[in-house]
Amino acid sequence: MTTTTAPRLGTAVARLLILAAALLGTLLAGAAPASAHAALTGSDPRDGAVVASAPKEVNLTFSEQVAMSADSIRVLDPAGRRADTGEIRDLCSGSIVRYGVGLRAGLPDGTYTVAWQTVSADSHPIAGAFTFSIGAPSKTSVALPEQNAGGGIVGALYGIARYLSYAAFAVLVGGGAFVLACWPRGASVRPVQRTVVRAWLTLTVATLAMLLLRSPYTGSGELADAFDLAGLKSVLETKTGAALTSRLLLLGAAALFVAVLFGSYARRTDPKERKDLAFGLGLGGTVVAAGIAGTWALAEHASTGIQPGIAMPVDILHLLAVAAWLGGLTVLLVALYRAPSVERSAVERFSKVAFGSVLVLAATGLYQSWRQVGSWSALTDTRYGQLLLVKIGLMAVLLGIAWVSRRWTQRLADPTSTEEPTEAEADEDGEADEALVDAASEPASASESAPDPERAAQLARQRAAVATARRKRERDADPERAGLRRSVLTEAAVAVVLLAVTTVLTSTEPGRTEEEAGRAGSAAGSAAVPDRPVDIRLPFDTGGVDGKGVVRLSLDPGRTGANALHLFVERPNGKPLDVPEVKVALTLEAKDVGPLPVAPDRIQTGHWSASGVQIPMAGEWKIQVTVRTSDIDQTTIDKNVKIG
Repeated sequence: MTTTTAPRLGTAVARLLILAAALLGTLLAGAAPASAHAALTGSDPRDGAVVASAPKEVNLTFSEQVAMSADSIRVLDPAGRRADTGEIRDLCSGSIVRYGVGLRAGLPDGTYTVAWQTVSADSHPIAGAFTFSIGAPSKTSVALPEQNAGGGIVGALYGIARYLSYAAFAVLVGGGAFVLACWPRGASVRPVQRTVVRAWLTLTVATLAMLLLRSPYTGSGELADAFDLAGLKSVLETKTGAALTSRLLLLGAAALFVAVLFGSYARRTDPKERKDLAFGLGLGGTVVAAGIAGTWALAEHASTGIQPGIAMPVDILHLLAVAAWLGGLTVLLVALYRAPSVERSAVERFSKVAFGSVLVLAATGLYQSWRQVGSWSALTDTRYGQLLLVKIGLMAVLLGIAWVSRRWTQRLADPTSTEEPTEAEADEDGEADEALVDAASEPASASESAPDPERAAQLARQRAAVATARRKRERDADPERAGLRRSVLTEAAVAVVLLAVTTVLTSTEPGRTEEEAGRAGSAAGSAAVPDRPVDIRLPFDTGGVDGKGVVRLSLDPGRTGANALHLFVERPNGKPLDVPEVKVALTLEAKDVGPLPVAPDRIQTGHWSASGVQIPMAGEWKIQVTVRTSDIDQTTIDKNVKIG
């Protein structure tokens, strides 16, 4: 009879790593840095605006709450000097998230740069910069930062730590659950013990690394600042710092759980005592696991946006279900390769646990998808939605492979030997040593004539090793067990990539937020926010000599009643253009109002102004600007703006 032999562990792990690396490279290569949940939805002055006089302050509006520090908004003059007072003002009102910084008095004309950096409510850093001009644009020596917030080597290390913390959490929680619920005998199996303990160590080290890297990750981006005590103190005062500190404390409780599981519980022989201890471990372990999962829910995605009171417990359930499935799968893979005597009943019990976890994942994932995506268009047109589709596809593949594993489980036969495997069996590599067989059999007769306790003990160990090797050869030759190993290994490979996609999703701006920010940005191009000045840019071409340029129009305060109008006529290179005449007309077509003519006065070359421009009612107004560049060359350009 021809038998199928399972691959060696070293070869299997190598294949797993190669497959995971290939899939990760295909998925993540060339991906743009992920943005966080909060987005800048507006500013006053707007990006590229030219205002007639220096504003008293610069305001920024965000899509959701952000954490501002004293240096979050900086305004730099054309020479790169600070033009702001450094005092951040909280202008939030209701659902509007707005912050401002005052400007110094007597600012000269020129182009000013606004650089801002803050932390989103879901713990991710965001930053940006834009320019506006007073009087007329000018050259500026300010260089905008090329590195995105949270980027560079610090961002890469922080991302690796986040991935390792997710993976280690899954193995720690899922491994403990697998032993308690599916395979109690696994508590005494050394490879299983090592796997769970290493997961605890990895999660602890990753959490410490994130705590140290948090300050440069959200601030300077310099790796040396990871050991700055002042920065660490500031981190500990934030929501994320409190969550990471709480995670470390809970990991202390988890260490006690692991010690009891692989110590007292593994040594218990009395069924009643073992059952009572298992109940206590299960209850306490669930509380600790939910607490650790809560440190993510309280500091990241679920804590902000819509329905946070529902989203946070749903997120905890989602993380626990992921851990029960993927963490249990990891320990099962270790058991199948390093302790092949794992019983069919244990695999069947895990299959039921995995099925229940999938049901929880489907329900919680559906809610999370609705909450973060919001529309069908966001599912296909945003990076978050596209990554979510990739995750759903990987889940479908994982379920297909799990179905194959379940078929192998149904055909799996329990080991025929009833002898209880020893710890030595769990540590064997599955290859028989024929020389050991000879050494064990030859001295047996000699020992009968001259009993030697030390020699007898040595012979007993040799015979046990030979018997273990023989049993492992027989089990490795079982085609059903070999098929189960291969399918579980493939599941684990896909799970590695799935976890990577999930990690990327946690730092990607949700589709709902991205679409809202896009709508706000497009609206800002053609309409004024009711409580802000109107600043629009109108390119023109009269067709004559020196007939191309741009009109920048400012209507302040951009509301009904009297407004101040400023027009700046510029050449394509940004220099002022002197034209013979400029006329403006305002029309509210929905109410058949207008056109209302405005005749601005020439102030200086390229600058025209009119005061007391009356806007009788709110609505969508068409602003028409007529530019004449010679006696015969002129053109009329228009743009619609919403005036409140």
